[in-house]
Amino acid sequence: MDEVGIGIVGYGMMGRAHAYGYTLAPRVRELAVAPRLRAISGRDADAVARAAGRYGVDEWTTDWRALVARPDVDIVDVCTPPGTHAEIVEAAAAAGKAVLCEKPLAADYASAQRAAESAQAAGVPNAIGFNYRKLPAPALLAQMVAEGAIGDVLLWRAVWLSDEFLDAQIPFDWRFDRRLGASTIADLGAHLIDLALWIVGEIDEVAAQSETFTRRRSGRAVDVDEASACLVRFAGGARGTFELARVCARRPCDFFVEVNGTRGTLRFEYPRLNELWFGEAGDDGRLYGMRRIRAEHPAHPYAADWWPIGQGVGYGTSFVNQAADLLERWPDGPWEPDLAQGARVQAVCEAMERAAADRRWVRVAEVTA
Repeated sequence: MDEVGIGIVGYGMMGRAHAYGYTLAPRVRELAVAPRLRAISGRDADAVARAAGRYGVDEWTTDWRALVARPDVDIVDVCTPPGTHAEIVEAAAAAGKAVLCEKPLAADYASAQRAAESAQAAGVPNAIGFNYRKLPAPALLAQMVAEGAIGDVLLWRAVWLSDEFLDAQIPFDWRFDRRLGASTIADLGAHLIDLALWIVGEIDEVAAQSETFTRRRSGRAVDVDEASACLVRFAGGARGTFELARVCARRPCDFFVEVNGTRGTLRFEYPRLNELWFGEAGDDGRLYGMRRIRAEHPAHPYAADWWPIGQGVGYGTSFVNQAADLLERWPDGPWEPDLAQGARVQAVCEAMERAAADRRWVRVAEVTA
């Protein structure tokens, strides 16, 4: 079996998650190629050396450019802070390497678009890491909407709550620097905006408000929003809302997505990620309410690769499915979602940021123009 060499830039949580995905992908799906974790890079030599040992990576380096240049690396997997993504993606594409980049694609739209265009111009397979698409329940939700199970979409709502920034004593780090860590709208919101574009369609116009409650940390100014709320108008006529907050006590990583249509409702709640809720307007009145679907049946997306009904899957499953999808289409692709989708999402994020700053409705075309 041919090997595909993987080089991971970044050894933190996302580097770990991606390494896990490549390691397990051949164990859950029959693939024509075998992924090989050739190298991993990071700025701290001791930390990246330990990570290489834990993750099962052959070699490590403190120079990501050296990783990109390695002839045995076929896929460059970017897992660094958002503000560094574009430069690495562009270098990898110029070297003729396939690219998987974590979300958001960049900290601003111009950089995201430049990165996407560099991969397109180089003709290399490329993907953005919107891993929640790869869980059975959200994938089933998208499938049911596409098949007309809820009729024409009227409303979309998405909420992501965490307590990551609640403690005012957390010292300043890259997450509080917008140029490096991106806004909360872009960091948390990117996943939800991707799901909205995927499931409902293009977003035309947005309005938003944002707040930063702890404005200084370690004596430095914080320019990242800690909580934002947004209204959106979809090109197809639907309306939607987003709420993104990192100051919600005892909310570790809770997100919720609901779609209301002319014939029904679908709802996904990440804390119960093996379930999907479905309400059908034409159902027998005596059964009024929402039906719980166990998204574990072999007929459901991705479920047949995993465990029998009742055993469920977890967060790591999304990265295994993501890696398997990419390797299954190696080397010709196309990969989905691609970096162009990452740029589309970033355009909506930037429109929301402008709307909050200017206190006005902003068309997404204003950003992309």
